[in-house]
Amino acid sequence: SDVATASPSTGRSDVSFEERDKVLQECLNYFAKLWVERKSQPRKFDFISLLAHDPETSDMIENPMEFLGNLILLIVGGNDTTRNSISGGVLQLNKFPDEWEKLKSKPELIPNMVSEIIRYQTPLGHMRRTALEDVEFQGKQIKKGDRVVMWYISGNRDEEVIEDPDSFKIDRNNARRHVSFGFGI
Repeated sequence: SDVATASPSTGRSDVSFEERDKVLQECLNYFAKLWVERKSQPRKFDFISLLAHDPETSDMIENPMEFLGNLILLIVGGNDTTRNSISGGVLQLNKFPDEWEKLKSKPELIPNMVSEIIRYQTPLGHMRRTALEDVEFQGKQIKKGDRVVMWYISGNRDEEVIEDPDSFKIDRNNARRHVSFGFGI
């Protein structure tokens, strides 16, 4: 997933564009071969098999960039957000020792703590989309082609919804109302 998220143009990668493209092409080739294999077998409950057998996506392989985009979304979503949440959670429990003590004495708080980690840490900072048509949203004009950014970090620190949003509280009542994955508040 690092190859997909760290662009050589930003200095956040130690691989060149050529090396990056080579790795992504290898990824595409591997999964295209797997697609053909899964398509020739009865449907199973795995991502590639489900895509290959679903009438809505069974032709996705014909558009390699769409196919690769979906694969990368799954790989990055399953790796980066998990890795960032775990490391961020460890960091916050270290920075907030009272919360660590609370967790040790009440391990039943773990499910709520996970939501609070995701809210507080916000494993993905933002998501950008391009408007496909002109639209008005909450009094704002968005024109076709405009880029719109949702800042999850801002939503997860919304003072109108989250009391004391800059504090890490593993027993927060509404921790699950985070917008880290595009839903919640």
